[in-house]
Amino acid sequence: MDKHVTFRNGQQVCPLGQGTYQMGRRRNEEIQALRRGIDLGLTLIDTAEMYDTEDLVGEAVRSCRNKAFIVSKVLPSNASYEGTKRACERSLRRLGTDYIDLYLLHWIGRYPFSETVRALVELQQEGKIRQWGMSNLDVDDMEHILSLPHGKDCAANQVLYNLKDRGIEYDLIPWSEQHGILVMAYTPLGEGRLRNHKTLIEIARRHNATSTQIMLAWVMRTQNVIAIPKASSIAHVEENARSLDISLTEEDLHDIDKVFPAPTHKVRLAGW
Repeated sequence: MDKHVTFRNGQQVCPLGQGTYQMGRRRNEEIQALRRGIDLGLTLIDTAEMYDTEDLVGEAVRSCRNKAFIVSKVLPSNASYEGTKRACERSLRRLGTDYIDLYLLHWIGRYPFSETVRALVELQQEGKIRQWGMSNLDVDDMEHILSLPHGKDCAANQVLYNLKDRGIEYDLIPWSEQHGILVMAYTPLGEGRLRNHKTLIEIARRHNATSTQIMLAWVMRTQNVIAIPKASSIAHVEENARSLDISLTEEDLHDIDKVFPAPTHKVRLAGW
């Protein structure tokens, strides 16, 4: 479980994080699950102003803030220069912290990237965020980000990635690796619909594992990808964490490619 990925500023995190989208229905149980994840080394916790889970995350990490790596996001409708700064202040209050480890633009909106990035850079200079990045951006938009003043400081891009949604392998993953930008994979389990696939069950049997663990191990098989599955119970967090101990073989990867083929051409980025 000593796997890690490294951000451009040298910060290292576990490649398996914890998502919080649609949490809040079983608040106490979910807080305990997040804390258990941190104990297991899954210190990256992903939230957003849109998710309405920042206060939940804040409560979960209050006693261990120095161990947690918090990711949050600004809504595109708030992503003007001034709006980004105000949104960040609101997120800080809800989280009950004085800094966010990684702050992202959630998806493309009507405001120019230059406005949003200028605000992100200033928030970083003020110490309110440690790093900044993007979400749901494809290669051409990421090229635009890098062309802006301080744009090359962009640390991450969070996008949809799982066995059924492999389009980013064609160009976005290699491009991101080339530019030192980490890829964060949301919905890495494909919303759970793939768990009963016979190929995954067979591979899981070889590893004395579950199909969930195989899917997560697959997403994390490359050096610059972080998986952020949601796990709202301690049992699920513990199941997810065991994926860090799985090394898929060439046979496993070949069998997966047969039923979930890699892209052979450019695929429009899925997401928002």
